[in-house]
Amino acid sequence: MLPPVLLNIGGRRYATTADTLTQRDPGSLLASMIAGGAHGLPTTEEGEAFVDRDGKLFRHVLNWLRDGAVPALADADYQQLRWEAEYYRLPLTRKDVIKCIQADKVRFRGVNLSGLDLSKLDLSEVDFSSGRIEETNFSLANLHKAKFVDVEASRSSFHYANLRECEFVGANLQESTLDKANLLSANLQGACLVKCSSIETDLHLAHLQNANLTDANLTGANLEGANLKGAKLARTNLQGANLQRAYLREVDLRETQLTGARLGGANLLGAIR
Repeated sequence: MLPPVLLNIGGRRYATTADTLTQRDPGSLLASMIAGGAHGLPTTEEGEAFVDRDGKLFRHVLNWLRDGAVPALADADYQQLRWEAEYYRLPLTRKDVIKCIQADKVRFRGVNLSGLDLSKLDLSEVDFSSGRIEETNFSLANLHKAKFVDVEASRSSFHYANLRECEFVGANLQESTLDKANLLSANLQGACLVKCSSIETDLHLAHLQNANLTDANLTGANLEGANLKGAKLARTNLQGANLQRAYLREVDLRETQLTGARLGGANLLGAIR
């Protein structure tokens, strides 16, 4: 039997095995440490490899390596845990996500899911807030009532996804694809949608107050009853879009492409055209 691996993380002592540190993600910093015989790391008088990181949060990192468990933490701790996971180079995989969503009250707050293929999964009501989901594929996924508050989600794909009643407040969706997605009653207040593709997207009754839609393509999108108060629409393509009963009061439309758009009943009081 191989001796345990002794670690001292920020003053807290841990004992684990080489298999635990290497099997889940051979490319992680901890796996590299084992492969290299902990070369370059200082050691304590007791022979423990010392890492100057948060020792309290490391137990969650270790539990993740053991069984893939995502801990239930206070909201303020998720961002800290994300930083620890990124330091140890421990990204989640699609398989890990599927395992997690089988549990109740799934939350991925602050977790890095960038680059994963999460298409066609049932992720309804999952909390992704404050996480990183850049270049992530959510095509055809069920994300009904999911939370994406303050996420970094640039260049991700939500093609044909069910995003009804989702929370995207303050989210960065720059250059993402939302073509033909269902965003009925979604909240995108203050979201960055610069250069987004939202062709034929259903944004009926969506909240887009103060959203940045500069250079976005919303050709044929359904924005009936949507609230665009304070939205930035410079060079936004709204050709053929349904803007009936939309709130466009005092919005600058001088560079907005509105050819063929339906504006019946829209509130255009004070709009600059």
